[in-house]
Amino acid sequence: MESLILFQDTDIQNYLHPRIGEQKLGTTIGILDKNNWMNELENSSSKFVILGIPEDIGIRANGGIGGAFTAWESFLSAFLNTQDNIYLHGKDITVLGNVFVQDIMDNNTLDASVSHLRASVEIIDQRVFPIIEKIISLGKIPVVIGGGHNNVFPILKGTSIAKGKSINVINMDAHADFRALEGRHSGNGFSYAYEQNYLNKYAAFGLHEAYNNTKMVNDFKNNQDLLAIWVEDIYLRNKLNFKEGLQTSLSFVSDDIFGVELDLDSIQDTLSSAQSPLGFSRLEACNYLYNCGKEDNAVYLHLPEGVAVRNDGLQYPFIGKLISYLVQSFIKGKLESLNNS
Repeated sequence: MESLILFQDTDIQNYLHPRIGEQKLGTTIGILDKNNWMNELENSSSKFVILGIPEDIGIRANGGIGGAFTAWESFLSAFLNTQDNIYLHGKDITVLGNVFVQDIMDNNTLDASVSHLRASVEIIDQRVFPIIEKIISLGKIPVVIGGGHNNVFPILKGTSIAKGKSINVINMDAHADFRALEGRHSGNGFSYAYEQNYLNKYAAFGLHEAYNNTKMVNDFKNNQDLLAIWVEDIYLRNKLNFKEGLQTSLSFVSDDIFGVELDLDSIQDTLSSAQSPLGFSRLEACNYLYNCGKEDNAVYLHLPEGVAVRNDGLQYPFIGKLISYLVQSFIKGKLESLNNS
C-alpha cells in the first residue's frame, strides 16, 4: 500500500536506548519486510499491530490548535524502551509503521482555509481505511496512535468493511464528536460513520455538559443507538460512580464487536487541542482501557489528540510515556481475555 510507511529495524535504532542486562520491547517487537508485509503479518504470532497517523489536519479543520502529529514519535521513544518481561512481551506486538500524510501536511500550511483542510481530511480517510481493513481481515488488533479524532471515521469504515457489518464503539471523551455533516473534521467522525452505516451503537463515556452543543445533546437523548454518560453525573450529582458508568457503557456496546476510543483531552491537564483542567485521571484512563481490553469483542484501540508540542508553543514532554502506559493497559487486558478464552 503506497499510503503506508513500513517501520524497519533501522527506524527502531533511532529510538532505542539499550542497557546491559535488560531486554526492551524495541529489541523483541515485531517488524515486517517491506515487500512481503501482509503475508508476514498474517503468519505472525503478534496479536497487536501498532499504526501511527502523524497529522493534525482534522483538528485544524475543526478550528482547533494543531500539534497532534507530534504524539507518534514521542510514543515510539517511550514504548520501544519499555521493558520486555513477564508482564509484557514484544513477541505479542508488531509495529507496522505510519500512514503517509507528510505531503498532505506540507500542503496545508498554518494559513490554509477551512475548506482546504476539510477536503484534505477526506484524502486522509482514503489512505487510512484500507490499512485498517487489511489489519482486521488478518485477525489482528490495530492500535492506532496520533492525529485527530477525525480518524475514527476511516478506522470504523475499515473495521466495518472487514467484518461485513456496522460495528459498535465506546469512547472516553469530553466531546461527543457527533457534529453536523458539514465537511470532514475531528468533530464529526462518529456522525459521518453513523450516517454511512459503519457505526451501529455508540457509547460516549465522560462527556462534559459545557462542551457539547444542543444538537448533540438532543441526538443522544432521542436516538436509542447513542448513549451518553456525563462526567457531571459522576462527580457532581453522584448518580453513579466511575465503575458503574464504565460498566453501563460497556454493556451498551459489548454484545457485539466494538472499537475502543480514548481522546487524550478526556484526561485532566493533558496537552491536546482542547486541553481541560477537569477530567478523568491518568489512572482512571488506564483502568478504562484495561477493562475495555478484557472484553472479548473489543477489536481495535484508537488514541487520538495527544500533543507533545502544540502549534502555540505549549509542550508536554510526557505525552509519549502516557500513551505508552495507555497502550500497555489495553494490551494487558486483551491478553487476559485471550488467555482465558
